[in-house]
Amino acid sequence: MGQGLRSLFRAEALFLLTSPDFMATGDLGDVMKVVWAAGVRRVVLLSSHGVGTQRHSPHLEDAVKQSDLEWIMLRPGNFDSNAVQWADSVRRQRVVAAPFGDVAVPAIDPADIAEVAAVALREPGHGGGIYTLTGPEPISPRQQASAIGNALGEPVRFIEQSRAQARTQMLGYMPEPVVEATLDALGTPLPSEQRVSPDVERLLGRPPHSIAEWAARNISAFQ
Repeated sequence: MGQGLRSLFRAEALFLLTSPDFMATGDLGDVMKVVWAAGVRRVVLLSSHGVGTQRHSPHLEDAVKQSDLEWIMLRPGNFDSNAVQWADSVRRQRVVAAPFGDVAVPAIDPADIAEVAAVALREPGHGGGIYTLTGPEPISPRQQASAIGNALGEPVRFIEQSRAQARTQMLGYMPEPVVEATLDALGTPLPSEQRVSPDVERLLGRPPHSIAEWAARNISAFQ
């Protein structure tokens, strides 16, 4: 099977993105064996800032580190694109509902993650690198709603949810351990979770995109 994959893809580097369920309980050991057999020699894992803060299990990173491949870990925190969960309520009511309305943590534009991943996949010198990926400043859900409103040219009202309300909603698309860890990080962030990392600018040679830039580029989702 490995020889067949090698001849089909001829890939030497792999970007590895797992589902939330796999992130919570999956085992990458066998995957790494198949990847090695296919001729891949470098893997870039989209991990989580929560691994560095010990809110999330390191088991996926450990499996990659224990393989024979050169590895690079990307550890993003909150994503700007998580705001798309509010798209329907913004379109219909110009409303955003979220917990912890005034707690600010940095959020990263997925486009910045993609650019960093491309650098790590294609350029030498990153083996063994662990990169924490954040946006340019901490931002609260209320400020995210305001940024969407500014991009729309119309006010967007913010409604604060309780933790229990948010938990019920998130359980519809995330496993419970990930939900609890995420709510902990959003509601009572550690200093390290509120800190802006220099890694995006260091790798890309430019500052990370702001939430305003992300909202302007993706405003069609909210119109």
